[in-house]
Amino acid sequence: MKNFPLYDVRKIKSIKDMLDSSTELYGDRTAFLYKPRGSDKYQSVTYRQFKEDVDALGTALIDMGLKGRRIAIISENRYEWAVSYMAVVNGTGIVVPLDKDLPENEIENLLIRAKANAVIFSGNLKDHILNISKRIDSIKHYIIMDEATEDNVNDYTGFTPLRHLIDSGRKKVAEGCRDFIDAQIDTEAMNILLFTSATTARSKAVMLCHRNIAENLMAMSSMLNIVPDDRFLSVLPLHHTYENTCGFLCPLYRGASIAYCEGLRHIQKNLQESQATVMLGVPLLYEAMYKRIWDQASKHPEMLKKLKLGLKISSFLKKFGIDVTKKLFAPIHSNFGGKIRLFISGAAGIDPEVARGFRSLGILFVQGYGLTECSPIVALNRDVDFKDDAAGLPLPGIELKIGKPDAEGVGEIIVKGPNVMLGYYEDPENTANVMEDGWFHTGDLGYIDKDGFVHITGRKKNVIVTKNGKNIYPEEIETLLNKSPYIKECIVFGKDDPEYGDVVVSATIVPDMEIIEAEFGGRRPTDEEMHDIIRKEVKEVNKNLVLYKYVKDFDIRYEEFEKTTTKKIKRYVQ
Repeated sequence: MKNFPLYDVRKIKSIKDMLDSSTELYGDRTAFLYKPRGSDKYQSVTYRQFKEDVDALGTALIDMGLKGRRIAIISENRYEWAVSYMAVVNGTGIVVPLDKDLPENEIENLLIRAKANAVIFSGNLKDHILNISKRIDSIKHYIIMDEATEDNVNDYTGFTPLRHLIDSGRKKVAEGCRDFIDAQIDTEAMNILLFTSATTARSKAVMLCHRNIAENLMAMSSMLNIVPDDRFLSVLPLHHTYENTCGFLCPLYRGASIAYCEGLRHIQKNLQESQATVMLGVPLLYEAMYKRIWDQASKHPEMLKKLKLGLKISSFLKKFGIDVTKKLFAPIHSNFGGKIRLFISGAAGIDPEVARGFRSLGILFVQGYGLTECSPIVALNRDVDFKDDAAGLPLPGIELKIGKPDAEGVGEIIVKGPNVMLGYYEDPENTANVMEDGWFHTGDLGYIDKDGFVHITGRKKNVIVTKNGKNIYPEEIETLLNKSPYIKECIVFGKDDPEYGDVVVSATIVPDMEIIEAEFGGRRPTDEEMHDIIRKEVKEVNKNLVLYKYVKDFDIRYEEFEKTTTKKIKRYVQ
């Protein structure tokens, strides 16, 4: 087993402590790049400017009587989100980040469940929030991130502009008010209320404290070398704990900067404009990006030949410690802005070929594993020690073990440590179901290899058990099926089959119509032709499986599965 030393990290006790110390260390460095409304150019904000905005807004929120209250934040990724989050969590009250893409009735439901007293929201959501405000009496303050214009001033009636609060708070700070700046943080109390994305059931409300986040930040940063010259492109939704801790709080902790992406369609453009060096993403995003590289090359035989030759030359030279990937693959790096050095993948396992592929092109690629309940990171591949088929090594400072392993060493992953949640909000039954003697039962199945790497095999509740006790993990088969160019996505499940007298493996498959129709000269195949195409792909996958894992039955659907904001299929709502 390799034994690479951990990177040095400074000690922090809370998110407030982190921001205060980062401002002292990196005050004049850029903290954020964002595009003001109506502008196509990034504008920079220093750590000191950011801290002043946070102090001003926090001061104003306390002056409004919101000390100790629950404040929801709901918007797209933007600078105002970051200011609002820090202003609430670092001395005002309890922050409740919500998913902007939820339907109006679900937003309303979560606001009620969280017992929110105020909402800070984007102008894009003003119609939803206006409707909700007519039905909820308990929310007294509606704070809008955007300024009204002459054309829409009536639409903003009844909402308090965020900028006005920052301006009024700044005046109070100048007059000597230190109610927010000197606020004491109880690092063990609930200050963050996060709703899980509910891939399997009704969302649970996870209670986190400052200590949870601070410990997770220190541990993850000791495993991956993030430096002040790094710039993160923020793509994933900030309400989700993966982007929140790793793509927002982590760069601020390490003195790096954050550029906000304008949307998935703008990733390439924003990478170029921001000169980002690091990006967090999910497998679906990276797999699409990697596929696009090869698709583009395939359209030009000479380009494809150069790419394949370049990979051979690069691989040979790396044996002698010579890295020429930046030169050999300059056009690819240029498409990503020319500075990207690290892709980090999370939320689900990625095809190891994609991770190896990006690395062979000169972009370091690592993946990690975590859950909202763990703030979120549990295991992480390091930049100096990684396995592409593994979730990573357990973070320092936490205990991770496999509960009730079977003959192959597979069992439930259980975790204990300072990053584990306080519990589920107002839900002692579900809390008791997952917590036992301080150990959090993740519901994920996996094993630990001889080198200490954690491997995820699937979700406990998804396992298919045959009548003779064999365990089949649907995720393993889904990964193989999804490798087919003709299959866009799928769900594998077990069903009773009287003919076999046992549970058989079945699949619901969404074909990739763009590729299939291209092969049929632009026409849509008949049902019979479509069935033949998918049947052949299933047959190929079965060749790589033991007999009891064979996919015996499948059906085809043309509508994509419903997904969470991190692009995980909601298995039980289809």
